[in-house]
Amino acid sequence: PVKCIRNLNGHSIGPYQIHAGKSVPIVKGGDTTKMEEDEMYAIETFGTTGRGYIVEDMECSHYMKNFHAPHIPLRLPRAKKVLAHINKTFGTLAFCRRWLEREDGGSSTVNGMSGKGKQEKYMGALKNLCDVGIIQPYPPLCDIKGSYTAQYEHTLLLRPTCKEVVSRGDDY
Repeated sequence: PVKCIRNLNGHSIGPYQIHAGKSVPIVKGGDTTKMEEDEMYAIETFGTTGRGYIVEDMECSHYMKNFHAPHIPLRLPRAKKVLAHINKTFGTLAFCRRWLEREDGGSSTVNGMSGKGKQEKYMGALKNLCDVGIIQPYPPLCDIKGSYTAQYEHTLLLRPTCKEVVSRGDDY
C-alpha cells in the first residue's frame, strides 16, 4: 500500500524564493496558517511504499543559496569564486553538483559553452559555504530500504476570483 509521507509539506513560493515560509500539510494536524489572495503555492503530495516518514540520508548532491543569507566574509579564495559562480548562474534557485561540473557550469545562457563555467576542485569550497550558512544542502530523502517514494506537484496562484493552476500542461 502507498502511504502519505507525513513529515513533508507543500509550501508558499515567493520571487526567487522556492520555500517562502508558509507550509501546506498533506496530512491532518499540521500548520493552520491561512492562504491569502495573490500568494503562490507548490501543492505537493508525497507517497511511499515504506513507513510514511523520511529522513535525510546518503551523499548530498543538491543545494540552494539561503535566501536570507547575510554577507559573510569568506577566507577561502575558492569559496569566493564558487559563490560568485552560484550567484551569477543560479541565484537562489536550486542546483546540483553535476551542473557545476558541466562545461557551461549549469547554464549555457549565462556562461556560454567555452568551458569557462565549469567548476573544478570545488567540493571544499562548497562545504565551506554550507558550513557558514550561505548555501543550504538538500540531501536525499529516504524511507526504509527497498521502499519507493514519489512526489507530485502543481503550482497554484490564488487570484481574487479564482485559483489558477499555473503548472497545468498536457499531462494534467
